[in-house]
Amino acid sequence: MKALNLYGVQDIRFEETPEPVIEKEDDVIIKVKAVGICGSDISRFKKLGPYVEGMTFGHEFAGEVAEIGSGVTGIKVGDRVAACPTYACGKCESCRKGEPSQCEKLTVIGARHPGAYAEYVKLPSEHIIVLPDNVDYDTAALIEPSSVVAHGFYRTNIKPGAEVAIVGCGSIGLLAVQWAKIFGAKKVYAIDIDDNKLKTAKELGADEVINSLEKPPHEQLLELNHGRGVDLAVESAGSPITSAQVFALPKKGGEVVFMGIPYADITIERFYFEKIVRNELSIYGSWNALSAPFPGKEWESTVHYMSTGQINVKPMISHTLELSQGPETFKQIINREIDAVKVLFYPEIGKEPTTTTTGAMAKGSSVGLG
Repeated sequence: MKALNLYGVQDIRFEETPEPVIEKEDDVIIKVKAVGICGSDISRFKKLGPYVEGMTFGHEFAGEVAEIGSGVTGIKVGDRVAACPTYACGKCESCRKGEPSQCEKLTVIGARHPGAYAEYVKLPSEHIIVLPDNVDYDTAALIEPSSVVAHGFYRTNIKPGAEVAIVGCGSIGLLAVQWAKIFGAKKVYAIDIDDNKLKTAKELGADEVINSLEKPPHEQLLELNHGRGVDLAVESAGSPITSAQVFALPKKGGEVVFMGIPYADITIERFYFEKIVRNELSIYGSWNALSAPFPGKEWESTVHYMSTGQINVKPMISHTLELSQGPETFKQIINREIDAVKVLFYPEIGKEPTTTTTGAMAKGSSVGLG
């Protein structure tokens, strides 16, 4: 089969790769129909390098069941599915406590297990999520990042009627706008440096948008909500700058949840750091999308809200491309030669891709793809 394999820093190759084969009775082989680029893929491609040389990359995907092991039940060949791409060991202290996202050996396909930038991918049956008829493959390819966002909200104490600020309107931030509404937010403020993405955030449910290039975001926010601050601020930009600015957004006793990873050192000015102490903020880290029982309520909830239309990912999908365009696309993204929010590849040979520019990312934006 054809696949995108990562060999080193900025060295990803479209090449012939052995197809996965059934080895265990709970194995499921999936024909990949759509697979998305994650911000973590971009970071690893750009500067972090591979975990295993020549590993098939990618983990946000959906497809059709092609083959199942002898012990698989409840899943049949031909089923339309997505999958949780994350492995937890099930044996460490965190796993035994029912906190698999804190697993000491947590890993995701594309690192130590072959990933989904390929015509076929293999996962154990407990990872498989059967799709409702009204959730298409493009939408289902974003089940994983949506579940990551849901996990972050479940970490907080958000209640109906809350006001929420979302910092960064890449795909994680745009999903967070929608999850904030699902969790009952009465008002959502979307913050970014790109008016195109702020426009998309508005389309997806943001009540107010703030361009932080114009004036510090907390000053604009306090003007909009009469000096109160928000109940919850979500850091989804993965920027060293916003990772400090976010502390000035919540009200006293408010919360901050970090969903973005800056992959850089963060220097916090005294003004922002003192907000943590003087306002007695609660700060949460959020990692991956697992809870107990595996893979967790995040996945079930995501599929439900996609089926009801309360999670709409279509405005976020800026490009749909052939998998063969992968090496060029990765280079174009890190060099900011294309505007992109969420890029999907179609590995299936002969599938006609289209390219759209809805919600496209402006060149020079510091906010990651997510």
